[in-house]
Amino acid sequence: MVAGIIGAAGYAGSELCRLLASHAEVTELKLSSTSFEGQPLADIYPNLLKCVNAVLVNAEQVVEDSDVVFAALPAGASEAYAKQCHSKNIPFIDISADFRFDDDGETYAAWYGKPYTEPQLHSESVYGLPEMNRQKIKDAACKGGAIIGNPGCYPTSITLGAMPALKLGIAAGDGTIIADSASGITGGGREPNRSYHFPECSDSVSPYKVGCHRHTPEISRNFSIIENRLLKPRHVIFTPHLVPMNRGILSTIYIPLKSDIAHSTPPRPQSSTVQKNLERVHGLYTDFYKNEYFIRVLPLGTYAAASRVRQSNYCDISVHIDQSGSMLIITSAIDNMVKGAAGQAVQNMNIIFGFKENTGLQAIPAAF
Repeated sequence: MVAGIIGAAGYAGSELCRLLASHAEVTELKLSSTSFEGQPLADIYPNLLKCVNAVLVNAEQVVEDSDVVFAALPAGASEAYAKQCHSKNIPFIDISADFRFDDDGETYAAWYGKPYTEPQLHSESVYGLPEMNRQKIKDAACKGGAIIGNPGCYPTSITLGAMPALKLGIAAGDGTIIADSASGITGGGREPNRSYHFPECSDSVSPYKVGCHRHTPEISRNFSIIENRLLKPRHVIFTPHLVPMNRGILSTIYIPLKSDIAHSTPPRPQSSTVQKNLERVHGLYTDFYKNEYFIRVLPLGTYAAASRVRQSNYCDISVHIDQSGSMLIITSAIDNMVKGAAGQAVQNMNIIFGFKENTGLQAIPAAF
């Protein structure tokens, strides 16, 4: 199978190359980059020497020669290529935000500052969070020319962390959900930016886009779909933070518990009731994800950490309850470049073509 990548010279595109180069079902890579057309990708990323020999060509050639096409482009640049692929019945997997909102062009335009140029395509696209939409992804593949909107990195970690509590109905009905996330610098992309300049971000942790990050409506929409409350979305507060590491996201999610689980007595360390409720919720999470290869619900007392999922497609989740017993606290860790981008895109490709879902994604996390 020939896999094509449009935008292969960016961080997410090069990570796709790294993963697909060792994929058992991929025989050849076709790669494009506007900035580096005509150059071998290994000239830009020497880590790929002897592993990826492809020379960067134009995007039209990638579409013409590929059995599946990935796009790792800035927001607003993917629709034209999606249209070309759809007309040729070639699956198209987009890592940008262009197909994350299905046919909700109003939300996309409000948060990304531009309207859809091909609105008809969005009624056929599928949001590609496999643990949430696996059957929809399979159904789209059966129709041919599937268009998959790969989720954002922050929404991936937060949605997977919150989904069992929302799906199983243990969250309080109208409580606000708060999510704080810390991300590595690769999340900002390869283009130079003063905020990512070493003296600006080293030895520091800083929030950014507080109350107005573009991933907020994606998180809110996911919660609404999971809880089947599209007409009355739950209030979500999301704050991202930049931390001085290359890879990884750690999200901490605060979910008010419903009254039959919440324990309303004043805070007491190691309350037996709180401990029993924690064990119950941990059991629910473990059972919910028992058949998901890439989700690891950690033993009680173990905390999720970005370093423990590095270079893997795993999402580690740890479950906690505050001492008052009223608040569920979930920590969720992913590698933003793998499960948060390229790895999840490969996972979607595997589902579309009927491959074993972990094909090409079995790397054990690097501990340091």
